Amino acid sequence: MSLELPPLRPVLNFDAELLLRAQPVRVVFLDVDGVLTDGGLYFTEAGETMKRFHTLDGHGIKLLQRVGITTAVVSGRDSAALRARLEALGVTHVRLGTEDKGPAAQSVLNELGLDWSEAAAMGDDWPDLPMMRRAALACSPPGAHPELLALAHHVTDRPAGAGAVRELCDLLLVATGGYANALLKAGQ
Repeated sequence: MSLELPPLRPVLNFDAELLLRAQPVRVVFLDVDGVLTDGGLYFTEAGETMKRFHTLDGHGIKLLQRVGITTAVVSGRDSAALRARLEALGVTHVRLGTEDKGPAAQSVLNELGLDWSEAAAMGDDWPDLPMMRRAALACSPPGAHPELLALAHHVTDRPAGAGAVRELCDLLLVATGGYANALLKAGQ
């Protein structure tokens, strides 16, 4: 005798205006420290930088890739740990060690043949302002600097380094219609 499972129904709910703003997004620009990580800087005794990443964020990035939304990382820092994580996630549009994030993000848009009306950006501090001011959808984690929180179209419920990026990914998946199908596939 086979047990019949009840159908999965999405429980996420985003504001309709926010979903409309997110629909045209085809590329997401992410900062690292304070967005993909908790913003803390960890150093070994040898001076090597260590970073902590959350698996929810990584899975969200992979889900975006499956629906054709590109993730790009633009960061003022560079580290072996970061490069290893981005490689494991298949993120190929990467600009590291740059404080001038506007032109760095523009170069990614040029490579992809996209413009800012098709971009989302998530940042937490002033160096991220050029990306967030131009993007069609600007997001920040709740611990971001007040100027970025005021600029953001969406402030995530989840903190940086603990699912904030996944929340943005879920928003984009809902907006593009890919969320329900991904959920159903995951639950089979």
